[in-house]
Amino acid sequence: MPGLRRTPLYEVHKRLSGRMVEFAGFEMPVQYTSIVKEHRAVREAAGLFDVSHMGQIQLDGPGAVAAAEKLLSRPVASLRVGRIRYGLLCNEAGGVVDDVTFYRIAEDSIFLCVNAANVEKDWRWIVGHAGADVTPHNLSEQTGMLALQGPASAEILGRMGADAAGELRRYAFTHLDLSGAPTLVSRTGYTGSDGFEIYAGAGHLVRVFEALLDAGKPLGLVPAGLGARDTLRLEGAMPLYGHELDDETSPLEAGLGSFVKLEAGGFLGAEAIRRRAEAGATKALIGFVLEDRGVARAGYPVHHDGQKVGAVTSGAPSPTLGKSIGLAYVSPGHDAVGNRIDISIRGRATAARIVETPFVKTPRADA
Repeated sequence: MPGLRRTPLYEVHKRLSGRMVEFAGFEMPVQYTSIVKEHRAVREAAGLFDVSHMGQIQLDGPGAVAAAEKLLSRPVASLRVGRIRYGLLCNEAGGVVDDVTFYRIAEDSIFLCVNAANVEKDWRWIVGHAGADVTPHNLSEQTGMLALQGPASAEILGRMGADAAGELRRYAFTHLDLSGAPTLVSRTGYTGSDGFEIYAGAGHLVRVFEALLDAGKPLGLVPAGLGARDTLRLEGAMPLYGHELDDETSPLEAGLGSFVKLEAGGFLGAEAIRRRAEAGATKALIGFVLEDRGVARAGYPVHHDGQKVGAVTSGAPSPTLGKSIGLAYVSPGHDAVGNRIDISIRGRATAARIVETPFVKTPRADA
């Protein structure tokens, strides 16, 4: 795949028979065995993902917290060192530039994990709005990232001498030595299951990845690709930038109101989000389950009583439920749980029902 970037684990993926595809400008493994097997491994034991395509941006200096408060939709000053929050970068019109996790590394240091397709856009946005007394650093090229996800994840890290990881609460992090490599380990993830995300220098990543696989093999750990990552995040009804979120969509329309602290005010886009909320939402995000056979893909029309009321944003078969599920934006008034809708799949009206999300709930560490 000429012109595509590769993570430090590319040769490892090839050796493990990973089927490589293009994603966000990278050549990444979509699966090694099958999406269903890797998905079930994460729900029942553990899966290990290469997510080094994700971006990392750090704000340092006496103005770092003030800059982050201006840029992010959630309070930063109240975040303790060693803790993490999920939030949004918003534009002046109230749309979403990106959704990110941000880490309080030190009193004057904030670390952001950003979406792979948005690294350059986010970097320009942050540099352009950071203000004085802060130095942004784009650490994406020098940082590798793994996601160890599933109920056996803490035990796997314990087998590597990292018992402290298992003591972390959700949305907390610590610095640990894994197989001789300094790492930042956070109890976070994008699968809806308990698990950890692990940051290491790019030069250490192969060693850490292989050590984790060796430690976890007796517990059912398997390498997992982006295909399973997508079906897992969909079961958890987690938004994917470019599908449920974009520069035009308000976080309130996406059902992310709990991650937008308008009463604090001050962050970029807050006033526009407030005005849009007062004017009334133009769309609402729903979850649905197909009642007939088929798979609802992004862009498929949604109808109610023969009238088009929206479009699918994400859809896939759910290995856990044994049914096809999806997310869609529909017009206000057509979003009530229990409502019947039709998804137009290749011109065929396929019956579906609006349901509560997340579609699948799994035990996780206390928040």
